[in-house]
Amino acid sequence: MASVQSTSSSSANDVFASLGAGSSGKSTTDAEDIQNRFLKLLTTQLKNQDPLNPMDNAQMTSQLAQINTISGIEKLNVTLGKMLDIYDSGQSMQAAGLIGKHVLVAGNNLPLSGGAALGGASLAAAADQVTVSVLDGAGNVLQTQQLGARAAGTVAFSWDGKKADGTQMPDGTYKFKVEAQSGGNKIESTALQVGMVNAVVRSNGGFLLDLGAQGNVAFKDVQQIL
Repeated sequence: MASVQSTSSSSANDVFASLGAGSSGKSTTDAEDIQNRFLKLLTTQLKNQDPLNPMDNAQMTSQLAQINTISGIEKLNVTLGKMLDIYDSGQSMQAAGLIGKHVLVAGNNLPLSGGAALGGASLAAAADQVTVSVLDGAGNVLQTQQLGARAAGTVAFSWDGKKADGTQMPDGTYKFKVEAQSGGNKIESTALQVGMVNAVVRSNGGFLLDLGAQGNVAFKDVQQIL
């Protein structure tokens, strides 16, 4: 009697290895395509199994469970991809809405225009004394402001462009530094500069806001919209 080749010893790994072997170079990432080829292979396996040693239910159940898992992951990836596309579109609309507006971002530039300048800081904790020092290009202190006690979070300040002796400084970009204390202990603070959004630039890492002379900053790094 002619013998029938047994396939009951074929492992699930063999089946899934076969699934990856496309005959025409067609993409195998589509969930429906994977399911169709799996069912075709499983049907062939059942037809050619040894009648005296058929595939047991546990093995078949295991293979079905694995293909369902692969199919579920593939569908989940497709869904996540669509969600990311929606998020990306929403973020682009939000970023575009900032054009022409002023934002607070990390940095210590202090642009003076028309005798007025704005800056800020982010405090890691509440402080009983916050001090802002305005500096010229050489690092010399032009004016010092005592902002008093401030809660944790964003702190804003303005500068009228005058030195401590009342001398008016010309328009331009100056620097500033922030120092915060609580009970004599230093509080961590981050200087925040004000910039106007001129344009929105798309990059591989997300959307960048063009702040002109202050360069580009990531949309996610905006601390506050003024």
